[in-house]
Amino acid sequence: MYNPTPTLNPTARFSALSMLLLAALSVPLTSRAAFDSGSTGADGALSPTVNTAIQLPDSGVLNYTSVNIPAGVTVTFIKNTTNTPVYLLAKNDVTIAGIINITGGDATSTGTYGDGALADDGIAGVGGPGGYDGGRGGGSDAQQQPAIIRGGSGLGPGGGAGGIEGDSNCNTTTRIFQYVGTGGGYATDAYANYVIACGNNRTPLGKAYGSTLLQPLLGGSGGGGGAGGTTYPGSGGGGGGGALLLASSGTITLNGIIDATGGDGGGGGNWASKHDTGNGGQGAGGSGGAIRLMANTITGTGGLAANGGCINYNNSRRQSCGSDGNSYQIGGSDGRIRLEANNITYTGTQTPNFTKDLPGPVFIASAPALRIASVAGTAVPANPTGSADVALPTSTTGPVDVVFQTVNVPVGNTVTLRLVPANGQPTEVLSPAITGTTATGTTSVKVTLPSGPSTLQATTTYTVVVAGSVDLSRFAHNEAVEKVEFTVPLKGDIRTRLLTASGKAYEVSYATLRAAGFRG
Repeated sequence: MYNPTPTLNPTARFSALSMLLLAALSVPLTSRAAFDSGSTGADGALSPTVNTAIQLPDSGVLNYTSVNIPAGVTVTFIKNTTNTPVYLLAKNDVTIAGIINITGGDATSTGTYGDGALADDGIAGVGGPGGYDGGRGGGSDAQQQPAIIRGGSGLGPGGGAGGIEGDSNCNTTTRIFQYVGTGGGYATDAYANYVIACGNNRTPLGKAYGSTLLQPLLGGSGGGGGAGGTTYPGSGGGGGGGALLLASSGTITLNGIIDATGGDGGGGGNWASKHDTGNGGQGAGGSGGAIRLMANTITGTGGLAANGGCINYNNSRRQSCGSDGNSYQIGGSDGRIRLEANNITYTGTQTPNFTKDLPGPVFIASAPALRIASVAGTAVPANPTGSADVALPTSTTGPVDVVFQTVNVPVGNTVTLRLVPANGQPTEVLSPAITGTTATGTTSVKVTLPSGPSTLQATTTYTVVVAGSVDLSRFAHNEAVEKVEFTVPLKGDIRTRLLTASGKAYEVSYATLRAAGFRG
């Protein structure tokens, strides 16, 4: 779960995703040692008395002595240039009676729903900190030319597909109402509106990703934008909810709200008879984000929310929620919530339900990593922002080279590149084998970039044979572990799965494997 953004015509923009390795396996921890958040306390005490927006540092890490957010106060975060998650660490107790808001943004309304300023029609919702933006709505065109009207796909590992030309039918497509965007996936797959009516044609257009362990810590993905109509553009997709790690060396008391809900698709889009009304297709909701709480004790009666976004309909938010593909479901999937503490007595509301365990490590050093080094010979910044990181001349035509660099990844493995254009459907290309050394490897792939802005995402997945180097059976229900599967993306941490001789797979965090002596 991921941002290089190349744009052709007039320039190619690249948003490079920093590589991610996903780890998955439930780990039966038994130790109850006191948890240390690792906070240096350098940022002092966080105790706002009015609504406060906090600028995230480049690392995304905030080091407080203590945190106290009173009732009636909302804390939000201003993204850093690389859009990291929020890592809020405290040496002492954390008390939240107010609100921490890392929600995804709603898309702007279009057509008669809009504000009269046509320039903002079809603009997508912005992801929360660590989350991903929605896809832009397709442009209006009386001739319904695909190159103009196709909606953009949402960004992120589970970005929903944009709406395309076509009427309400199943036929050879994977959905009906093709001009409607699909919600972003995260904890579960997201399906197109009404796709369940198409029988076996049930292909997810917003894919699930990540791990219940929230290692890597990834935000929600954007919903797809709707296709443009004859008179009005399609509405944009909602932004994905953000990602937050809140860690306290003492107690977290949550009687307020932590909200990582995905944004809504913009109002004005239609999911039926668009050719009769001239309205564009409806943009879909972004997926919910990620909330990970770590402390010695977690208590309180407040609320934890990582709901998927929905749509704006009849000037009302959060309509037609859901991502299962049933009638009038044009939302994103829920995100993920995880509580890690030696003592959990929290009894508040939660959507979705949280997973829980004893505390693990907060951060991991020297993990495998993947980055995009260059596109068409143009270097990608070491810390790409996701906005115009690479500009290519309009004379650039044909396939171009995308060069990857890996760290601590075995040679011989491949990289999957996902190209997400501003308009139209994403494509995936598999690279040749990584060459060089495990410490520093490289590979490249040729891809034809469409005109306009695009986003590049990438992952590499590989397995390592345990071969008796360390006994990991205690993490696999006492079964012998033959291999460990690693998934490394451009953005986020590593995901790992243990594969047993009997063919079973267990998720376990990369941090736990490191603590057990396995390096991979």
